[in-house]
Amino acid sequence: MELDSFQLMARYNSWATQRLNLILDQVSDEDFYRDSGLFFQSIFGTLNHLLLGEHVLWFPRFSQGHSPKITLNSIIEQDRYVLTQTLLEKSFDWQNYLHDLDPALLSGLFHYQTSKGQEISVPFAGTLLHVFNHGTHHRGQITAALSAMGYDCPELDLIYMLLEQTKSDPK
Repeated sequence: MELDSFQLMARYNSWATQRLNLILDQVSDEDFYRDSGLFFQSIFGTLNHLLLGEHVLWFPRFSQGHSPKITLNSIIEQDRYVLTQTLLEKSFDWQNYLHDLDPALLSGLFHYQTSKGQEISVPFAGTLLHVFNHGTHHRGQITAALSAMGYDCPELDLIYMLLEQTKSDPK
């Protein structure tokens, strides 16, 4: 994959997070915190996992070469509104990081430590792709839970972002 594909995924991550936040603002506290059978139990737990995974673990690994030691189900933010806003704000960090990334790194290996301290070396591009795929996966879980609860969910498919961009920036 080329760098511009990763930049697209970073923009999509921000776009999808923003659209999901619009519906999450309408969700009752009961539904937000309820155990919905998700891997991290609730919408709240899953959003905290997204914050932890994308921004507490992976972003420092990529941007600073630092691997925090923390469990994957840790609660990073208790306040639901701060949580959703933080996810959106931090999503833009990925766009900034990729704006300045040397494209040659994509063809190399990415070295990091797991949260348990194990040394890992994996393809850089594939690992970066994992970060964005991980977010898409968990947003899908959240929208499935919201749909089961009777909420109308926005379309989060990448094509809808591309269509919006095409309408606002016809070249």
